[in-house]
Amino acid sequence: MFDAHLHIVDPRFPLVANAGYLPPAFTVTQYRERVAGMRIEGGAVVSGSFQAFDQCYLLDALARLGPGFVGVTQLPQTVLDAEILELAAAGVCAVRFNARRGGSAELADLDRLARRVHEIAGWHVELYIDSRDLAAVESVVAALPAVSVDHLGLSADGLPTLLRLVERGVRVKATGFGRVDLAPAAAMAAIARANPAALMFGTDLPSTRARRPFEDDDLALVREVAGERALWQNAAEFYAGPTPTTPPVAAEQQDGTAS
Repeated sequence: MFDAHLHIVDPRFPLVANAGYLPPAFTVTQYRERVAGMRIEGGAVVSGSFQAFDQCYLLDALARLGPGFVGVTQLPQTVLDAEILELAAAGVCAVRFNARRGGSAELADLDRLARRVHEIAGWHVELYIDSRDLAAVESVVAALPAVSVDHLGLSADGLPTLLRLVERGVRVKATGFGRVDLAPAAAMAAIARANPAALMFGTDLPSTRARRPFEDDDLALVREVAGERALWQNAAEFYAGPTPTTPPVAAEQQDGTAS
């Protein structure tokens, strides 16, 4: 499987309180322990609001996780071309806009920054946004080269807008079932009907600030509703990920941080 959405929280690197919130540690070692036995052979490490524009934690996490894992970072619109290329060389493949909690560039910079990183490094854009707010940027999002939306878009009220974008090629992460305001099975079924290539499974570990964390039953639900392609093929294609024969994470690599 490809875990299209996970967070690493390593206290060795800077954290920024978001609305007074600082997450507990969730290191590479802790992630490996939690997903042991799940046959995860790749994934996307996603920068959270509490990591703002820090890249050190992400580069360290990617080096520790090894081949098959890629990074989704947050960048200011003033980022230099050289930094984008350096991050791309280290395995970063996308820039995230966190409209839900901040810590990223503003949506006003979406079109310009998204096109820039795509032109320079072939990156796509990931949006943490309530689908009720998608209508305000629908035309911009629809025209971008490649986009994904986190956590099924969060809200049932915005699902019609999200489905229109899915029909135009926008991908959607089947993640964060403990933080959404919708019925995950019904939403996934509608998205899969609109575009079978759209849904991408992710654990959302460690599920910071969710009403409940990821449960193994969430994986079973994705498989039941969206099929096996949502567990590997869709994300592997979108992230230009490894083939299913890629070896799992190297067990001999050590985290170096106390859990």
